[in-house]
Amino acid sequence: MPAPARISERGRWRVETFSELDSTNRYLLHAARSGGPDGLVVVADVQTAGRGRLDRTWEAPPGSSLLVSVLLRASPAPPRAVMAAGLALAGAVAEVAGVAPALKWPNDLVVGDRKLAGLLAEADDDALVVGAGCNVNWLEFPPELSATATACNLEAGRTVDRDALLDAYLDAFDRRLAAGDAVIDDYRAQLATLGRMVRVQQIRGDDVVGTATAVSDDGALVVRDHAGADHTITTADVVHLR
Repeated sequence: MPAPARISERGRWRVETFSELDSTNRYLLHAARSGGPDGLVVVADVQTAGRGRLDRTWEAPPGSSLLVSVLLRASPAPPRAVMAAGLALAGAVAEVAGVAPALKWPNDLVVGDRKLAGLLAEADDDALVVGAGCNVNWLEFPPELSATATACNLEAGRTVDRDALLDAYLDAFDRRLAAGDAVIDDYRAQLATLGRMVRVQQIRGDDVVGTATAVSDDGALVVRDHAGADHTITTADVVHLR
């Protein structure tokens, strides 16, 4: 295992910073199996095999993004932890960059309909690893992402301090984890998906097109189709329709 370039303490968090990792989530899952403690945080300047939901890759130029994973033990269920992380990251971006992103079900931060950040929670026994990848300082996006992605600096019109964003995120995440059931109502209030016409692209089964009407306490999205039937969605991609 590589050695961290820097170690720091911030409240309950022990932060290990690496110049390069294959995946911050993968590193922490390995650490969890070796007895890694609650509150261990791993940050990387670049990931060589970063992952998003549904085993998608996450790629970013070195230093352009906040790539961070947090190890929790005796934690809330993954959907609740992702809600807390999404709210925390949105609040941190608003505080540090002056930009107020919304949440997109199930685990993205968006400005308008452009993706700013994504979250990924993975459980192993009593350990839960919550990863976040947030675009912070990008000069430009590759052509395939230019219409659908954004970054803190592009929205703020200035360079954004990545370390300050990390500190604000960890502080907010700690508060959100301690907030209990209040996280659910706050998540619903910031969820841009609710009330929108959406297309649900399911792993198995046909797409569902309709209006997102509700989110259950365990994080499932309810979509009402044009025939008035409700569909409860637990794992899928959602496209906001205009």
